[in-house]
Amino acid sequence: MKKILFAASESVPFIKTGGLADVVGSLPKYFDKEKYDVRVMLPKYMCMKEEWKEKLTYHTHFYMDLNWRKQYVGVLIYEYEGITFYFIDNEYYFNGFAPYGDMYADIEKFAFFSKAVLSALPVIDFRPDIIHCHDWQTGLIPVYLDNFRFGNEWYRGIKTIMTIHNLKFQGTWDAKRVRDITGLPQYYFAPDKLEAYKDANYLKGGIVYADRITTVSNSYAEEIKMPFYGERLDGLMNARSNCLSGIVNGIDYDDYDPATDTRIEKNYDIESFRREKVKNKVALQKELGLEQDPHTMMIGIVSRLTDQKGFDLVAYVMDELCQDAVQIVVLGTGEEQYENMFRHFEWKYQGKVSANIYYSDPLSHKIYASSDAFLMPSLFEPCGLSQLMSLRYGTLPIVRETGGLRDTVEPYNEYEKTGTGFSFTNYNAHEMLATVRYAERIYYDNKRDWNKIVERAMSQDFSWKNSAKQYEALYDGM
Repeated sequence: MKKILFAASESVPFIKTGGLADVVGSLPKYFDKEKYDVRVMLPKYMCMKEEWKEKLTYHTHFYMDLNWRKQYVGVLIYEYEGITFYFIDNEYYFNGFAPYGDMYADIEKFAFFSKAVLSALPVIDFRPDIIHCHDWQTGLIPVYLDNFRFGNEWYRGIKTIMTIHNLKFQGTWDAKRVRDITGLPQYYFAPDKLEAYKDANYLKGGIVYADRITTVSNSYAEEIKMPFYGERLDGLMNARSNCLSGIVNGIDYDDYDPATDTRIEKNYDIESFRREKVKNKVALQKELGLEQDPHTMMIGIVSRLTDQKGFDLVAYVMDELCQDAVQIVVLGTGEEQYENMFRHFEWKYQGKVSANIYYSDPLSHKIYASSDAFLMPSLFEPCGLSQLMSLRYGTLPIVRETGGLRDTVEPYNEYEKTGTGFSFTNYNAHEMLATVRYAERIYYDNKRDWNKIVERAMSQDFSWKNSAKQYEALYDGM
């Protein structure tokens, strides 16, 4: 029986700010229970919903040195869907209205969390073979583990994996302060270890000391070796490329299933989508006050509204796009300029554009089920989950060929009759517009081919089962 510990800063259903939570909450359920004992360790945030907090049971507590401070570490426990979750409790660090606040507080909070994860293991009597760390918040775990090995034989032989969900976020702060917070010896604050460009960098520490590094798609694993995507760590990524691999995320196929989804107007599957899918569109047009016409092509966008997601391209050609026979439905929040841009176009093109500047899970499911196409022109995309959801619902993704988008969406080829969506290569607004218009042409003039693409899209398998098999192979190899 192999013992695996996931260490992360968020997980569904307890606390979520992004895709990381979906991975940590869903993936452990899909491992073979006979061979792998997978458990998860998270911070116990004050901002977790009460319904979850009251289910946690006290397990144990102890005190831990964090440099010159002595800190309380509580451990709470809860079993959810067959997986044991441990919660590290300390009200001083994990208070506040959100899991992440200002960077200075987060740097100390996750130094505490990283050390507490390792210190709690002997106390809860769980010695993992592998600790699987996710993103910069757990980057110090491999560093502390290296440090612990000298003083305590119990920790020798534990392996670590560092998974990078987005290289942009690295957890950097002034090296002198970080040394004071962590209590790590000066030895670790060197350019070949924790230090990057005169600052201490948590993610870099994790990458240097982990036994294996993974990212959330094959293409992204290649891209981050280049300066454009490498966020100033491309040199390190090349140096560690023999230990670097990409495994595409999955989505929960029970939760995202057009045949059983209770949040959508009309259920459908690969056999019945030609008749039934359009009923979702008409219902959504009615709900959002768009012109009710089952034949109009609807383009959906469910996203954080940020530069990374390519909204500067959309802003550039939105006026031109609104001249076409399309409706555009947007859901999400983010940078003010993009929020206001979509509000403006909803006002300017009433009945054609619907801007929903908030987040709603039920509405996101309705958009996946109702739209004909799904627009995702990202500048970079480590994996991306929205395109996997839209494929599942037979809504054809229009994407830029980068990272996970390139790995999961096969561009339509009208001569070979292959493909599951549409894509463009260069980060260019008019190249994007041309691809959208190409999709429009197939939709309006060649409905038979369009439906064949939908069929292929819906028969793709991006469930967690696939990803779990690849992670199992990785664990076994270690």
